[in-house]
Amino acid sequence: VPGVTSLKMPEPGKKPVSAFSKKPRSAEVAAGSPAVFEAETERSGVKVRWQRGGSDISASDKYGLAAEGTRHTLTVRDVGPADQGSYAVIAGSSKVKFDLKVIEAGKTLAPGAPGEALASATEEKGGSSSPEGSSSAAPDGSGAPDDPIGLFVMRPQDGEVTAGGSITFSARVAGASLLKPPTVKWFKGKWVDLSSKAGQHLQLHSSYDRTSKVYLFELHITDAQPTSAGGYRCEVSTKDKFDSCNFNLTVHGEGSLVSVLGSGDSHEDAGTLDFSSLLKKRDSRLEAPAEEDVWEILRQASPSEYERIAFQHGVTDLRGMLKRLKGMKRDEKKSTAFQKKLEPAYQVSKGHKIRLTVELADPDADVKWLKNGQEIQMSGRYIFESVGAKRTLTISQCSLADDAAYQCVVGGEKCSTELFVKEPPVLITRPLEDQLVMVGQRVEFECEVSEEGAQVKWLKDGVELTREETFKYRFKKDGQRHHLIINEATLEDAGHYALRTSGGQALAELIVQEKKLEVYQSIADLTVGAKDQAVFKCEVSDENVRGVWLKNGKELVPDSRIKVSHIGRVHKLTIDDVTPADEADYSFVPEGFACNLSAKLHFMEVKIDFVPRQEPPKIHLDCPGRKPDTIVVVAGNKLRLDVPISGDPAPTVIWQKTITQKNKVPAGPAPDASGDAAASDEWVFDKKLLCETEGRVRVETTKDRSIFTVEGAEKEDEGVYVVTVKNPVGEDQVNLTVKVIDVPDAPAAPKISNVGEDSCTVQWEPPAYDGGQPVLGYILERKKKKSYRWMRLNFDLLRELSHEARRMIEGVVYEMRVYAVNAIGMSRPSPASQPFMPIGPPSEPTHLAVEDVTDTTVSLKWRPPERAGAGGLDGYSVEYCREDCSEWVTALQGLTEHTAVLVKDLPTGARLQFRVRAHNMAGPGAPVTTQEPVTVQEILQRPRLQLPRHLRQTIQRKVGEPVNLLIPFQGKPRPQVTWTKEGQPLAGEEVSIRNSPTDTILFIRAAHRAHSGTYQVMLRIENMEDKATLVLQIVDKPSPPQDIRVAEAWGFNVALEWKPPQDYGNTEIWGYTVQKADTKTMEWFTVLEHYRRTHCVVSELIIGNGYYFRVFSHNMVGPSDKAATTKEPVFIPRPGITYEPPSYKALDFSEAPSFTRPLVNRSVIAGYNATLCCAVRGSPKPKISWFKNGLDLGKDARFRMFSKQGVLTLEIRKPCPFDGGIYVCRAINLQGEAQCECRLEVRVPEVFL
Repeated sequence: VPGVTSLKMPEPGKKPVSAFSKKPRSAEVAAGSPAVFEAETERSGVKVRWQRGGSDISASDKYGLAAEGTRHTLTVRDVGPADQGSYAVIAGSSKVKFDLKVIEAGKTLAPGAPGEALASATEEKGGSSSPEGSSSAAPDGSGAPDDPIGLFVMRPQDGEVTAGGSITFSARVAGASLLKPPTVKWFKGKWVDLSSKAGQHLQLHSSYDRTSKVYLFELHITDAQPTSAGGYRCEVSTKDKFDSCNFNLTVHGEGSLVSVLGSGDSHEDAGTLDFSSLLKKRDSRLEAPAEEDVWEILRQASPSEYERIAFQHGVTDLRGMLKRLKGMKRDEKKSTAFQKKLEPAYQVSKGHKIRLTVELADPDADVKWLKNGQEIQMSGRYIFESVGAKRTLTISQCSLADDAAYQCVVGGEKCSTELFVKEPPVLITRPLEDQLVMVGQRVEFECEVSEEGAQVKWLKDGVELTREETFKYRFKKDGQRHHLIINEATLEDAGHYALRTSGGQALAELIVQEKKLEVYQSIADLTVGAKDQAVFKCEVSDENVRGVWLKNGKELVPDSRIKVSHIGRVHKLTIDDVTPADEADYSFVPEGFACNLSAKLHFMEVKIDFVPRQEPPKIHLDCPGRKPDTIVVVAGNKLRLDVPISGDPAPTVIWQKTITQKNKVPAGPAPDASGDAAASDEWVFDKKLLCETEGRVRVETTKDRSIFTVEGAEKEDEGVYVVTVKNPVGEDQVNLTVKVIDVPDAPAAPKISNVGEDSCTVQWEPPAYDGGQPVLGYILERKKKKSYRWMRLNFDLLRELSHEARRMIEGVVYEMRVYAVNAIGMSRPSPASQPFMPIGPPSEPTHLAVEDVTDTTVSLKWRPPERAGAGGLDGYSVEYCREDCSEWVTALQGLTEHTAVLVKDLPTGARLQFRVRAHNMAGPGAPVTTQEPVTVQEILQRPRLQLPRHLRQTIQRKVGEPVNLLIPFQGKPRPQVTWTKEGQPLAGEEVSIRNSPTDTILFIRAAHRAHSGTYQVMLRIENMEDKATLVLQIVDKPSPPQDIRVAEAWGFNVALEWKPPQDYGNTEIWGYTVQKADTKTMEWFTVLEHYRRTHCVVSELIIGNGYYFRVFSHNMVGPSDKAATTKEPVFIPRPGITYEPPSYKALDFSEAPSFTRPLVNRSVIAGYNATLCCAVRGSPKPKISWFKNGLDLGKDARFRMFSKQGVLTLEIRKPCPFDGGIYVCRAINLQGEAQCECRLEVRVPEVFL
């Protein structure tokens, strides 16, 4: 484009690349049928994960996963209603979501075969929503999806419209999970906020559908013009989320199409070049649209607000900004070089582009741009443009280094500005987590933000933690992560901690409990035999707790036979090869806690009797009675039953197990055995005879004992064991009862009820199996829904099956789970409860008052409640009841969002009480009731005019201005209003009267002088009346003065006289303005201003010039349109003195040439340029000639001759040995000539081999 120095095209936004070449699509499947979803990746070998509800899906009987090259398949077999929901497939950083909808068998599916796609799957890239907008049509009666992409349910799409037509862009936002309505902003380009442009041709609308819980936001453009085309952006934000969407508008004109490439990206801003404007009109102005200016905010704010404004708008160098603010010049002088200077300050966001533009008085003038006093050179980031008289500096990709003072210099004049680079709002990318610690433990809160080195604030219970408290709190920054560390927590540190940035805040709760130690599993008494192993084991709540083992009150010293171990929360004491001396009381004492865990070790003695040959078999136990002995073992421990036996010949041992004592299996006949002394071992388990000597359950038999061992006891190992020994002489039998105890089963998911502002009631059922030991109590935990960290709510066991949980944050979604605890330990956690949100009802409205009463209506007004709660306000309900009745009647159908209401159709004369409630998601709040009953009857009130103070004096208006006089009044019933002027009723269409029940208005669209006068307004109710008088004065400019004349002229002075103007403009004359004009130039200059008299003397006139004079008259409106001017010029005569200039003798400055510095001999190296210099003077300027060996060098191209200020230079380009010789410089003028010479030697450099 001619006249444009440089032009840089903006880069179009880059679209993220998906890892999928084919995406799975949502499907409808009949119940009982399989559902198949397919996805194809761009390359093979990519790891693909399938998810449902955020959890990974693994191959099972329900789900089938297959992968062949780039093709991946998910098969859901035997689909049921429980399989309906949202699914996702993930590859790398790409995530595609799709839905499975299950319909009853026999129903008609949507057109197409079962499993045919119903809607395109949505894809997420890097965790952000897809930039593609969804359909602009509303879904068929459906609400917000269960898992929307970002905050948008439906994004605005690109649109086209014909010039002069209308178009509407719609955005839908899911509101089911939002506590307050989201904030939505519409932008054109990058920074033009359309809320400030709303008017006749642009409207913004919003609504909320309570059925589907979806917010609808609309941008409506009427009478679209070509300038309406371009990129638009819609931003939606909540307390802790942010989302945006870009879209384009194309406007079709007559034979042309106005459009914008791209929807604008993060590298463009308000300063983007408009190429269509450059092509149509070269001198069009390219200016940045208005945005919120931090400079103006700071300049208007008080100094106490500077720090808050700087933090809110991302200003990092506040001190330097205030210093430049103070040093900035406030008075602007009229410039001769600039038609339009730079603004005092500019503001741009980091990474965006800014343009600084000036207009010059001289279009051909050269300009320089300076940054902090240093000249800016053109580069890729700095672009200079010149269009006519406009000069523009464009700075792209602004960084904090561009925050500086800039100047534009034209000749000796310059204009300055300040550029402030604003960092984008800092967002919370990973929130804080709730923490539960014990007194003395270390606490560390960690939060991640979107910018490195961002400014953040830490708060506790709403109070900022400052540097003065660093002895207790330690702040740490690690890139985008910020840490708050408390080395030793105390009870006073409990509370809510928040990290606040310029773009949001993260909140978490810290609970500090007294240090207690819980015993999950205590040590139990043991009975073992000689040479056996004894193991005492206990489990406590703190894995860092150490302790000592005592034997009969004395500390036990470990050795090769006695071993002590500590693994996590489990402490073990192992005694190998038990002897009778090991029988004692053993205790475990945790360090730092006043508790003691004790158990006893019993040594089992084996009595061996002498048995002669042919002795019948016998089982030798301490208590071999026929009643079963009960042996208790903890699940997971080793069970070893060591039974001493005797008999000759060696007996056969048979082990049997019965399910219950009543169904005891009798000992059967011994199986056939060989006659060897050592008979084969037989093991009966679960009514089956086994011959196993290895494995988890095994039997080992020797000559004098039989050992039954179970590795890792389980619940199935519980029962009555029958030991039978047989030989040919006889048999013996003993019953041993084994009981396996374990931790309880996990309880069912708890149920939540009575949800309040910061509390709720949690209820649960006992576990189905108590582990063989009574349940001692329960432990309750909670977490935020989006968190993975569970926090324990109680340290003392809960005995009841319900608990009231408190100290929750209103508006945050929580989940609960419960553990069951018995003497053995703690069960697995129950499934999480249904998510719930603590929300309290609002408080009562305030300042309820009766505004007006008629025979059938009552007008009420009130103010919003002081506390609305996290759920916001849905509206208000109004009720009334009779004074002698307690039944409240609804005055309005549904809720009203207004704080004033008119209750109609009330019985006349009734005395009624009114009350108002505020409602939100939690329900109605407390009501506010009128203090006294209201009688529904209009009260007669005397008419009274409340004339404003400014109307009690003369009202002055200028001609052509509108007149709008509003006078409030009182009176019931509605009074009759009458206006008169000078005692006559008002007539004519130019004066209109508008009356309402509470005021009257006199309106004149364009005032004239004839409207001046005295107006009277009168109120009348029956025989009562009230009056008021108003004086209206319409003023205009005065006429010019009359009969101006020159009374006298003497020396350098002229005396003028004139008469006052004929028309004063209906107001007094403030003064006169006297001006003079030279007859040569006829330019008027003011001599006197605000002059009150009608005569004056004009002094200091120039001799020999002629002058005209004129006078303007002034009043409050302004100067007269015309001036009174003298008809003939007044000449200032010259005095009779003649000036004779002195005569001077002309001087002769001619001089013959002479060399002030002659040539000198030189020796140079061949191949390098050489110069010969000398200096000459002479007048007139001599003619210079150069000679070599008598030859003139003037026409030889190898020699260049220069002459500057008398210094003569001969340059010899790359001389060779032949250029050596005598060089002569000759100077000639009219006065004579002179010459000088020198010898030049050209040497060839020596080459060394």
